[in-house]
Amino acid sequence: MNRGAVGFFDSGLGGLCILDAFKRECPSESTVYIADSANCPYGNRSAEEIVALSDANVKRLLEAGCKMIVVACNTASAAALEFLRSKYSDVPFVGIEPAIKPAAMESKTGVVGVLATAGTFGGRLYNETKAKFAKNVTVIATVADEFVDLVERGETSGEEAERIVRRKIEPLIAASCDKIVLGCTHFPHLRSLIEKVAAGRAEIIEPSLAVALRAKSVLESRGLANAGGGEAKHVFISTKRGDSR
Repeated sequence: MNRGAVGFFDSGLGGLCILDAFKRECPSESTVYIADSANCPYGNRSAEEIVALSDANVKRLLEAGCKMIVVACNTASAAALEFLRSKYSDVPFVGIEPAIKPAAMESKTGVVGVLATAGTFGGRLYNETKAKFAKNVTVIATVADEFVDLVERGETSGEEAERIVRRKIEPLIAASCDKIVLGCTHFPHLRSLIEKVAAGRAEIIEPSLAVALRAKSVLESRGLANAGGGEAKHVFISTKRGDSR
């Protein structure tokens, strides 16, 4: 069991930032990553659709022998994590929530920006986190589904991508946001552009390392960590192409 893979899934390529952080922290662990690009984006789908798609991804990962699953998608975590933990009660799950807590605690201006999909903003997880940790700050929620499309097309630089990023970031800066939370795993792939536009006027916060460390902690606490025997293998599956490599 300890040599089983750790499963990851996202609506597309966004969760690769979580996967990369995990591989750095847990180099002995094998992984299986599902990019459900055929159904991307999840952010504009109903909660019922997201739950069904997430369930299908989990079934595929379990069939591949995964010992733990990281829901590397903010929208899927918001809509489906509770359902998945209930249905697969013997499987450890690690989900994602926007990093509102550190942003709110560290803000000097009292204004925090959050970039995410509509699905994340509509989820219980986001709203409970906001209510608990952001009582004393103003949170400006900005839907940035266009960022998902950019990343899926591989357009993480260039004039058009910068124009789209600037259109979302400049209003947050103008509203005195000194912390900008990337609440979708696709968005860190645009971090260089976002930081260019922010130009030091706001700190960019994203949860990749925190999620990787949480996954590592769960593996160790459940006795599932690979002690280092054998070479780690990494499998990428895309529903868009229907193949694996």
